[in-house]
Amino acid sequence: GFARNFLIANKKALYASKENINQVEKIKTQLSKKDNEKKQEAKKIADKINKKNFYIKKLSTENKELYGSVKPTEISKIIKHEEKLDIKPSLIQPIKEIRSLGKFNVKITLHSEIDAEIHIIVESAETIQ
Repeated sequence: GFARNFLIANKKALYASKENINQVEKIKTQLSKKDNEKKQEAKKIADKINKKNFYIKKLSTENKELYGSVKPTEISKIIKHEEKLDIKPSLIQPIKEIRSLGKFNVKITLHSEIDAEIHIIVESAETIQ
């Protein structure tokens, strides 16, 4: 009843006829082709940036703490500037929050199966007393 009255009536489901099954199979193969293309592209990007060091200069205190923190948007801009790669900030996940000077690992999820890890090295722009 639910399928007939709601799902099929609202075009959220189809009857399991031979034509519909064939049509769904075609759609599945097209989606898997697109996913494989995205996966190959993500693999190329991962090979380019994996284990690379990126340097950021930030204002810091004498205790080597930053005023604020390094956000994924800043990391995205640095990667775009240095490597000419457009990586969305939502894909960038610092392993721990970057609030001091030093070297930090950052994980970038390029595809559901492909991750890259980069190193962010935060250096002092100048110290404020």
